[in-house]
Amino acid sequence: MVSKKSRIFRVIFGLFLMVGVWLLFKSYWALIGLVPIIIGITGYCPACQILGKCSLKR
Repeated sequence: MVSKKSRIFRVIFGLFLMVGVWLLFKSYWALIGLVPIIIGITGYCPACQILGKCSLKR
């Protein structure tokens, strides 16, 4: 799980990534921005779980 601050950052970053790539390249690669958006919405990050690092203190 990721913290609320990290979740908000990921959603905003994902939106900027999608818009930026679309405006610069007009490519479907802009959909890569969906990854941080989905992580931000769900709060689940597979990479954080695999590495054993979490932004929430348990």
